[in-house]
Amino acid sequence: MAIDRQATGLTILRICIGIFFVFEGIGKLGWLTDRSMLAEQLRSWSQVASAGSLSHRYLERIAIPGVSFFARLVPLGELVSGAALVAGFQTRLFAFVAFFMALNFQFASGVLFKYSFLTSGYGLPVLGSTLALTLAGSSRRKAQSFKTRTKL
Repeated sequence: MAIDRQATGLTILRICIGIFFVFEGIGKLGWLTDRSMLAEQLRSWSQVASAGSLSHRYLERIAIPGVSFFARLVPLGELVSGAALVAGFQTRLFAFVAFFMALNFQFASGVLFKYSFLTSGYGLPVLGSTLALTLAGSSRRKAQSFKTRTKL
């Protein structure tokens, strides 16, 4: 019996990035009852961002006014996405949700177009992993399809 290396590689990636998001969500559970933690982070990013920059406008028009909503959505989104990725449930969908959340944080913090984005473990590796899973789909489904083909 041959091992499907691509499916195995995607499974490892899916589980590892899923665990990452689960623990990111656990770390933000306090936001559910205290939005001030997120509000302070957003305010500090806004103060550092160049006035008129896309990040500054995003923070001032969307993120800061919606802090009560995002303080609840982000931890739940990270926990659910992470758990779904670990379980292999709707991999493409939840990988995209995780990608979108991570992209929002990178954009809001203003590091998306800086050198530090390329050297941060929260930047390119997370966005690349989630985008790869969004495009590649579930390795579980591919493994099942491989088993079906070999039985025929």
